Amino acid sequence: MGVVEMMQVEPVTLVGEHVRLEPMTEAHIPGLARIGVGQPFWHFMLYGDMETEDDIRDWVDDILERALQGTDLPFVAIRVDTGEIAGATRYLNIMAKDYGLEIGGTWYGPEYQRTVVNTECKYLLLRHAFEQLNAIRVQLKTDLRNERSQRAIERIGAVKEGVLRNHMILPDGRYRDSVFYSILNTEWPIVKTRLERLLGRS
Repeated sequence: MGVVEMMQVEPVTLVGEHVRLEPMTEAHIPGLARIGVGQPFWHFMLYGDMETEDDIRDWVDDILERALQGTDLPFVAIRVDTGEIAGATRYLNIMAKDYGLEIGGTWYGPEYQRTVVNTECKYLLLRHAFEQLNAIRVQLKTDLRNERSQRAIERIGAVKEGVLRNHMILPDGRYRDSVFYSILNTEWPIVKTRLERLLGRS
């Protein structure tokens, strides 16, 4: 790589055939609340249950504060055909010096789960990480109890690295075991081909 420089992770809009990922702002709060309030997937996440729009607002404010600190870069997923908000995802645990980051904090409204939206979001985020940011490692993790999430991560070709036991304490006091996966820059061409096949592209 020659002289080691810092990976430059800056706000960007990523556009695919089905979904557009745009930088999260407070203007997205009502749309995120419409699809996110009261959903059961929050039980697997680190933020506690989201029961009101104010809960979503607090969550967005927290994520935007992390973005200001340079550790996270949050996106909102927008359906290209309808302009409707489908969910949210982000880069997190950004390690600019080490050319590594994590894709996570991902959730979608019920009608967008297990659809092309998630597949294309992962494709756009991974392609940008490896081909524009020159990342050498992208990490993903999920709750050990969340078997659906594990299947989705494995489906795109990420390598399971192991389980961190008692990795986090959730808002309700439960200890969370986390399953870690990664994709390396040398593995990206194979993962890219697999994702493009899942998206129906040659």
